[in-house]
Amino acid sequence: MAGGLLLSGAIAALLTSALPAQSPSSGFVDPPPDKIVIKVATVNGSGCPQGTTAVAVSEDNTAFTVTYSDYLAQAGGGSDPTAFRRNCQLSLIVHVPQGFTYAIASADYRGFASLQRGASGSQRASYYFQGSPSTVTRNHPFNGPYNDNWQATDETDWAQLVYAPCGVQRNFNINTELRVNAGTQAADKVSFMTMDSTDGDISTVYHMAWKECPKKS
Repeated sequence: MAGGLLLSGAIAALLTSALPAQSPSSGFVDPPPDKIVIKVATVNGSGCPQGTTAVAVSEDNTAFTVTYSDYLAQAGGGSDPTAFRRNCQLSLIVHVPQGFTYAIASADYRGFASLQRGASGSQRASYYFQGSPSTVTRNHPFNGPYNDNWQATDETDWAQLVYAPCGVQRNFNINTELRVNAGTQAADKVSFMTMDSTDGDISTVYHMAWKECPKKS
């Protein structure tokens, strides 16, 4: 996959309208004005074949977007028996300005689902830093009949944010999954769920929270 994307911009507060206001004693700060660099270390999984995934960083350093173009799970009818589950494991190298660290405050997913009556689907994601025992997992179920766009948001309370360790380079890992169960009422018909949109791509946005690292004495 292509290397890192280098983007920079003015300080902004993308999350102000979506997340609680930050008090002076909260320890949270505006995003650093210097550029951040995100490189894709590895990308693996049935939901993200080579060449179908891209990463871009927002100009204000408060978010990054992962775009997919071939992420679909289906079951029922003549579907391949292995197609009911699709996943994508992303390992990202995030270089941040010196003196800062970051956490993922929220993630927005969207796509389209066509689920027959009795069928079900789910979108699942887990997040963790390389070498950390802490893994955050979120799951969003959908039940048929359903034939519409879907959207899911993972949010983390400020007090529970898991930050990258200061002064140490650790890859940030995101493992996403789509799963479809055809059920028994209409197993002869195809049900599917995709991370997709009308233009054939899905843009999953990960919003970042920033904090200054402790000063070295």
